[in-house]
Amino acid sequence: MHVVIMGCGRVGSTLARSLEDRNHTVAVIDSEPDAFRRLGPGFNGDKVAGMGFDQGVLEKAGIRRADAFAAVSSGDNSNIIAARVARETFGIQQVVARIYDPGRAEVYQRLGITTVATVKWTADQVLRRLLPAGAEPDFRDPSGTIRMDHMLVPERWVGSSVGSFQEQARARVAWIDRLGEGMLPTRESVIQEGDLLHVVVREEHASHAYEVLEAGPEHNE
Repeated sequence: MHVVIMGCGRVGSTLARSLEDRNHTVAVIDSEPDAFRRLGPGFNGDKVAGMGFDQGVLEKAGIRRADAFAAVSSGDNSNIIAARVARETFGIQQVVARIYDPGRAEVYQRLGITTVATVKWTADQVLRRLLPAGAEPDFRDPSGTIRMDHMLVPERWVGSSVGSFQEQARARVAWIDRLGEGMLPTRESVIQEGDLLHVVVREEHASHAYEVLEAGPEHNE
């Protein structure tokens, strides 16, 4: 892939190096040429000085051959404008914008621009570590309808099938962490001791799913 990144701060420079490490080509745009020093001497991509929402600057960065665009500067307005230009003018489908204002992030998410709301993401990460299991999900879709939780299997569920748990919990097991590896279960997969279930459930059924997990299966299989 060729990826264009607007913003060469800590996030942009780290992202650029990570993409290069994965053998992708990268062009980084920043209005301050001194910012490119964060990329280090080993960076082989393009460094383009200018505003990331300027079409001429984007052309220099190879936007017409790009597969993805990331707007990760320190300004919400600049990130959104650049993301919209990349998507609407140049037809880039994989566009991500970093937004500090959670309210704005939700608006643009609904418009089809993938956003990372920095403040909300950080707060959510802290909440998950402060509150009891189930209080905050690992993921919640932008509409707030679907959530994903990780659930450590209690002993009472060991030996039961994934299908049985799904039916009783009104949920779906997306994958299982087992002995340090991820596995995609079928309905017939048997739950084992130490399994960590990654469960997708509707928000209104989350409490029920945790109650079922705690109570155990309704009958022996």
